[in-house]
Amino acid sequence: EEFVPDKADKFLFTLAPILTVIPAFLIAAVIPWGGEVPFFGGTAHLYLADINVATLYIVAVSSLAVYGIVLAGWASNNKYSLLGGLRSAAQMVSYELALGLALVGPIMLAGSMSMVKIVEAQKSVWYVVYQPLGFIIFLIAAFAEVNRSPFDLPEAEQELTGGYHTEYSGMRFALFFMAEYIKVVAISAIAAALFLGGYYGPGVEAHPWLGPVYMFLKIAALVFFAIWTRATLPRLRYDRLMAFGWKVLFPLALLNVFLTAIGIVVLGG
Repeated sequence: EEFVPDKADKFLFTLAPILTVIPAFLIAAVIPWGGEVPFFGGTAHLYLADINVATLYIVAVSSLAVYGIVLAGWASNNKYSLLGGLRSAAQMVSYELALGLALVGPIMLAGSMSMVKIVEAQKSVWYVVYQPLGFIIFLIAAFAEVNRSPFDLPEAEQELTGGYHTEYSGMRFALFFMAEYIKVVAISAIAAALFLGGYYGPGVEAHPWLGPVYMFLKIAALVFFAIWTRATLPRLRYDRLMAFGWKVLFPLALLNVFLTAIGIVVLGG
């Protein structure tokens, strides 16, 4: 059963969970799930779109979810919901910078912003070998972006009851949680494509249908890691969360870009 508070903005209250879940689905459009595979006498590509600014598209689309969360906090007309929404907005903006810079390393190494070309460039060596720091920064920033533990401060039960979820129930509440878990799968797929060779693995060139299997296994391993961290790590304090994002993660992301550029110049690509 769904309840809508009397003093809530009814239209925005309903729109907010929809705005949160749509970007999670849109990200999947540019993720290559496999290469060129034989299909009924012809060939088929296992991705919806190969656009030459795919990584920029991912950053842009993922940032749209913050509007849904802020609107949820505002439209609920509840102090706990509003504080949760504002926390989430500040957190996502802070960690998006590090997330975007973590993507720059693979882009520089591949010489392209296309996800398909970045995966193809890892045919021989995964980029996690060249970009271990970038991979770690990406995972930390991505967990903060999707409000996973230990970065789930916007919904801290001890302080904010349920954060921006407080006034939600029924399917509207379910949409928020669906968006969160879809985004966990999406960031796992992005990490697999950018750093873990995507759909490449032993025997893929001879048997192209193995590509999606390898991609699924890599995504499953990263999703397991996300669930494991939620079960084992305690929440950070909010001031420490923000300080870590600006004073530690952001400078490290800049350093990673700088070192990658030096490595490419010194080693000649």
